[in-house]
Amino acid sequence: MQLCVRTRVASLLGVVLVGMALAPQAAAQQADSARARAGTARTDTAARRIPRAPLSPRRAFIYSAVVPGYAQSVLGRPNAAALFVLAEVATVTMIRQTAANAREARRLSQDSIVVSTVDSVTGQPRTVLGPPRYPAELVAARRAQLEDWIAALVANHLFAGADAFVAAHLWDVPAQLSLRALPGRTMLAARVRW
Repeated sequence: MQLCVRTRVASLLGVVLVGMALAPQAAAQQADSARARAGTARTDTAARRIPRAPLSPRRAFIYSAVVPGYAQSVLGRPNAAALFVLAEVATVTMIRQTAANAREARRLSQDSIVVSTVDSVTGQPRTVLGPPRYPAELVAARRAQLEDWIAALVANHLFAGADAFVAAHLWDVPAQLSLRALPGRTMLAARVRW
């Protein structure tokens, strides 16, 4: 039994010594570069990189719905951004103006106008209270104007968000639009490269 163990140890020691003697030769060998490794996917080096939009469509919608024109400017559409900012400024200005008009109409709705006349028979001056300066119909009309401008502001935010959402989806599609005046008609031409 001891002889068997000694034989095994000696043979194992011999294998290790032979392996160590052959190790420098094995390091000089190179791997076969023509054979594909198992488990690795081949990559196409000729494929071009697809550009990504600076904003995802969801993020572009949210940014432009909160601040109209912001996502358009990030996506490289300065004219659309300026249009939405201009609409925002105009609607906010009109909301402030119509809110002031509605407050004034509501405040003065109970006021009446003093009308001084002269009695045609006696010739004596006479003071009469006229109708209110702002009747209830005018107060309701001013309130409706304010609500209309608030709806326009909300619509501007939603349109800006929708425009940014579509622009983020179509960000990498090159397109050229041109408007040409021809004799007797106008032509709109679009060129899209695929």
